[in-house]
Amino acid sequence: MRNKNALEKIEYLLEKPSFTSKDAIQYGVTAATLAYYAKIGEITRIGHGLYRKSDKPVADDYRWEDLVEATHVVRKGVVCLISALAIYDITEEIPRQHWIAVNHKTRHRAHGAIKIVRMRNFEIGQRQLAIGNSIIPIYDMERTIIDTFRYLSKEIGIKALRMAMRKNGNEKLDIKKINLYSAALKVKIDPFILAETTV
Repeated sequence: MRNKNALEKIEYLLEKPSFTSKDAIQYGVTAATLAYYAKIGEITRIGHGLYRKSDKPVADDYRWEDLVEATHVVRKGVVCLISALAIYDITEEIPRQHWIAVNHKTRHRAHGAIKIVRMRNFEIGQRQLAIGNSIIPIYDMERTIIDTFRYLSKEIGIKALRMAMRKNGNEKLDIKKINLYSAALKVKIDPFILAETTV
């Protein structure tokens, strides 16, 4: 079945940001056929059993293309910490890895430039964010700041909080929400909020 008919069978899948070999099998295309097309460059293998069309951009904004691809590799993962801080523009640090959170009970191996972080209270603060033609799972800005205090450092957390509190427009920090997360995740953040609001 190594002919254009196989690609025509999975035409619907090729329009998606990524698809699995299981998806392709449902359309009558085997894993061996996918491997062949990956070898000749018609499709790209981006993870174990995970593919995308080779000429299809992952994201319209090239800055996040590798990060979007990382969310396809780590199934049920959520963009977090340094990567999320960069997307929300509340850090001066340039991410050298793609930070992806997984449920603390999940086993997932590191993969290239992907930094896996196992988190408890995994569901709190999850949202979907559109980047170009892709939708990625990411923690909201408030959860990201709380996690920065938990997993990185107080210094990075304070800087992110300060930058977030000075943002304008739609992405303004929700003080009520960050206080709720602070209580749920047992991170004492109100002294830092008070310090920033009384400056």
